[in-house]
Amino acid sequence: MITLKNISKKIGARILFDDVNVSFSEGFRYGLTGPNGCGKSTLLKILMKQEEASSGTMSMPKKVGFLKQNIEAFRNYRVVDTVIMGNERLWKAIEERDALYEQEMTDAVGMRLGALEEIVAEENGYTAESDAEILLVGMGLDPEFFYKPMHTIPLDRQFRVLLCQALFGSPEALLLDEPTNHLDLDSIHWLEDFLKEYTGTLVVVSHDRHFLNSITTHIADIDYDTVIIYPGNYDAMIAAKSEVRSRAEAENKTKEKKIAQLKEFVAKFGAGTRASQVQSRVREIGRLQPQELKQSNIQRPYIRFIPQDKAPGQIIFRIQGVKKSYDHPVIKGFSLEVMRGDKIGVIGANGRGKSTLLKMIAGALTPDFGKVELGHEVSLGYFPQNHSECVDKKNCGKMSVFDYLRSQRSDCADLEIRSVLGKLLFSGDDAFKEVPTLSGGETARLIIARLMLMNCNALILDEPNNHLDLEAVSALGWGLNEFKGTVICASHDRDLIESFAQKIISIEENKIVFFDGPLQEFMAVKKGS
Repeated sequence: MITLKNISKKIGARILFDDVNVSFSEGFRYGLTGPNGCGKSTLLKILMKQEEASSGTMSMPKKVGFLKQNIEAFRNYRVVDTVIMGNERLWKAIEERDALYEQEMTDAVGMRLGALEEIVAEENGYTAESDAEILLVGMGLDPEFFYKPMHTIPLDRQFRVLLCQALFGSPEALLLDEPTNHLDLDSIHWLEDFLKEYTGTLVVVSHDRHFLNSITTHIADIDYDTVIIYPGNYDAMIAAKSEVRSRAEAENKTKEKKIAQLKEFVAKFGAGTRASQVQSRVREIGRLQPQELKQSNIQRPYIRFIPQDKAPGQIIFRIQGVKKSYDHPVIKGFSLEVMRGDKIGVIGANGRGKSTLLKMIAGALTPDFGKVELGHEVSLGYFPQNHSECVDKKNCGKMSVFDYLRSQRSDCADLEIRSVLGKLLFSGDDAFKEVPTLSGGETARLIIARLMLMNCNALILDEPNNHLDLEAVSALGWGLNEFKGTVICASHDRDLIESFAQKIISIEENKIVFFDGPLQEFMAVKKGS
């Protein structure tokens, strides 16, 4: 069990959470939720002892697995050894044991080796490599990588190894921050199954709504300057939270109506002969004071793309035999006609060419062979995975977000720009935030605001959900579904893909598959094949 007592965290004058008293119990799986900037990762770092709370205490199990981000620290270790390091007691015993075997054997060395072998046995060290291999296979790593140094394998595979490290050694508690990043859909499905069987305490932060709904038994929501635990998954939490808030607001309205009636009586008879009745109503007014409702930190953007009036031709993109190689072939030959109104989700593991394909379709990258033709009257909006391709923070000086949008659409009225910024949560003075100071989530929202102003009839989006919180991803899915134009969007977020996509492009190891149907049907066909 993980227990927090009176935990508070302040950054300057800002309170992230105050006087938190919660317990995360063994056998339950908790999703830690809240909008960007609310303190989710900070709370996890406090639990990992990487950051100190402003006040309060906590108790943790002895063996805790957590997802590390410092890939460079493991660059020279073998992949399998990096996984085994997840059991710190075992790894230290193995290192010391191996070093002692290099020394001259003495009675003292022999005794110490005996003690170390006991630790290795207690921690199941004699099956450690095979146990690590099972995790690596489940996470989609090729066996050829297992005994290679970390820095020699692809970067996305290195992240998967660190996830295996967190899961290794039967930890009593697991703390995972965005574990589905860098995973393809098959690996996410494997991880879901693994975590559902996990019997310890799980606390996970994720912007993948489908993942949270699949694995969580409870949601620990950071809001109202505290942490509130709700039973059930993410969708159940949203429903319960909305119901509680609505009930409190309704009760306040009832009280306010009653108070108004009582005040009218007091005003009417206050100077007359009904003094006792007046005093009774004054006391009742005091008892009925409405509950002060704290402001929720949840903010929901409103995303809606409205295409220009002139309709494009029937064919939006004609992709003819495109190929692209870097040090090895990435796109080996792909042809497709994208028709007006198509909504296409692009899926596949990192490194297989999703971004390369989308860049070629968007005209941001030239194919080595083949061509992409833009249809008649097609106006294209592009959201790159690398935000700097669209918003160059290094060279925009002190440009505000308002001025950035003004530079993109000089013909727009100020009121229209301010309206779009407000819908993307840049209200009031936030409209004049300097672009270089924006967070990843704010930059993503600014790019979406730009697309909303452009009135394009075709959109290409490459991992647009990266850095967005759950509310913003949900709003984006709604916006793409309502959009009357054509969409090609790459994402690992199943909820986002399922919210709009009617067709699927799956970039697999040795081929690109086009499927005329939604993601759920594609996954069912793939599973049955």
